[in-house]
Amino acid sequence: MKDGFISVACGSPRLHLADCARNAEETFTLMRKAEQAGVKVLILPELGLTGYTCGDLFYQETLLRGAEQALSTVLEATRNLEVVTAVGLPVRNENRLYNCAVIIQKGMILGVVPKAHLPNYGEFYEKRQFSPAPREPLNMVRLCGSEVCFGAEILFSCEEIPELTLGFEICEDLWAPCSPSVTMAQTGATIIGNLSASNDLVGKDAYRRQLVTMQSAKLLCGYVYASAGEGESTSDVVFGAHQLIAENGTLLAEQRFEGGLLISEIDVARLCYERRRTQIMPERPISSSPVTVPFSLTVERTKLTRYVAPMPFVPEGREDRDARCREILLIASLGLKHRLEHTGSKTAVVGLSGGLDSTLAVLIAALSMNLLGRPMTDIVTVTMPCFGTTDRTKNNAVILAERLGTTLRTVDISTTVRSHFRDIGQDMNDHSVTFENGQARERTQVLMDIANQTGGLVIGTGDLSELALGWCTYNGDHMSNYAVNASIPKTLVRHLVAYLARDNQDKDGDLTGVLEDILDTPVSPELLPAVRGDIVQRTEDLVGPYELHDFFLYYFLRWGFDPGKIFRMALYAWSERYDRTVILKWLRVFYRRFFSQQFKRNCLPDGPKVGSVAVSPRGDWRMPSDAQAALWQAELDALE
Repeated sequence: MKDGFISVACGSPRLHLADCARNAEETFTLMRKAEQAGVKVLILPELGLTGYTCGDLFYQETLLRGAEQALSTVLEATRNLEVVTAVGLPVRNENRLYNCAVIIQKGMILGVVPKAHLPNYGEFYEKRQFSPAPREPLNMVRLCGSEVCFGAEILFSCEEIPELTLGFEICEDLWAPCSPSVTMAQTGATIIGNLSASNDLVGKDAYRRQLVTMQSAKLLCGYVYASAGEGESTSDVVFGAHQLIAENGTLLAEQRFEGGLLISEIDVARLCYERRRTQIMPERPISSSPVTVPFSLTVERTKLTRYVAPMPFVPEGREDRDARCREILLIASLGLKHRLEHTGSKTAVVGLSGGLDSTLAVLIAALSMNLLGRPMTDIVTVTMPCFGTTDRTKNNAVILAERLGTTLRTVDISTTVRSHFRDIGQDMNDHSVTFENGQARERTQVLMDIANQTGGLVIGTGDLSELALGWCTYNGDHMSNYAVNASIPKTLVRHLVAYLARDNQDKDGDLTGVLEDILDTPVSPELLPAVRGDIVQRTEDLVGPYELHDFFLYYFLRWGFDPGKIFRMALYAWSERYDRTVILKWLRVFYRRFFSQQFKRNCLPDGPKVGSVAVSPRGDWRMPSDAQAALWQAELDALE
């Protein structure tokens, strides 16, 4: 539960139809397994102590008495178990019978939640035996010798973990237009459990999956769905024990046609952060006071089993990744197309270094020109060799420009930079930041002046990862007229270029060849003199691996995670590649650079937003340039 992770499970015990005593044994056996696995919230199927398909046997006093006795057996057998469990059984109250979820913990009944929406169609006629939940938000019912809360919208709140509030609904409640879970989420529930007995038909599993994942997205909640399985009557339908665990639109785990437990972890801290950030949940009316039942849990570290993508910006499946690349390229090129149209620009001027970022920028410019129906010669590509430029990058830049059909200009800036260094008294052997930034600023000046000459716009090449780390020269490559890469992280830049290389393979093999060589070139600003023609300044040796920094950036900006949680997740996701010391080292660098370099981000040029993480000061990330990192650094120190 540390860091907001709550271990939850769906359970599908083997059912013995109408044999309540055996069902009780199956239930508490599964509860014990869940407890041993560290599960804190367990959802079991609808009417699991009797079986959903008992039909008119629900009229029989013998079955109803057996169900209540079975619940008493479960309570007695689990009095030492901390796992909060939702058990399904029929419950009598004031001459009516209700299909209920009974919420139990440590041998006690916390509350009873009746089903609100009863099916009365096809093979299901629940209204024949059961009544829908009463309109009153709270009643009392006598069950297993105790008076307990009874109502369709009761919430269950953990005293030790304020973010953990549970709500429960039953099967068709989810399918209804006004699900009880909507009100539950609006009044604070972060995890919704659904006890179900949904039969299996061809294609129905896909619809259930959509319902569960979309409900979790719409309500910004975790949703745990457990359906009945083996043992239910197969007279007319088959029940496949479909189990689903979703969080905010993401399916964390799924199981079908299998019994037992399905376990994952729901991050309730992340859900609460997103609710605060979006403010999507309406303010609770002053007169509204939900019925909340408290419960207690021992706070401990939850073992992670859910998948954490090491590269959160990059879809892992080839098909999904290609689709994402196509969409990003379209968004970015449409943005540039409109800017060129709006400003009446005659050219798009791109500084071409032979590196990944400038390659992506010129490719986006080419896509924009195609959308405008304009010739590639309206793109002015400029190579500006200087002290650190290698033949490999220079040649790749020239070949790329020629294969695209752009107007290529080469401006050797070495003489100009030497003159400038003499003017300011900079020793050519002093390879300090002045030596590097002097070249970067001269390149930007050349681009701006050529844009003036040709009536064009300078297209920025810097990416999101560089902006986050401040790995750009203020008023150098930091500046442009329109920054097409500004919201694209470094890990995704590589995949975008690779996608375009594959896409052009049949059309232009030479273009694909140069793109593949660029992909194979070390990332470098090439501002220090080459040694024997080889790049000596490798960016990732200086600031750290971009794949780690993009991981840190995603969870810091998108989800507001604290340093300890980001560190823990990085260890979990990257354990096979980086050890604890390396991850902590670069996490320190990330925070130090992110806070100290905000002044560069506060005056960024315009650029198209393509994803959920961006650092534009006009809407995505608003932070004062002089904010202190002391609190974050203190948490990093504690990790030592």
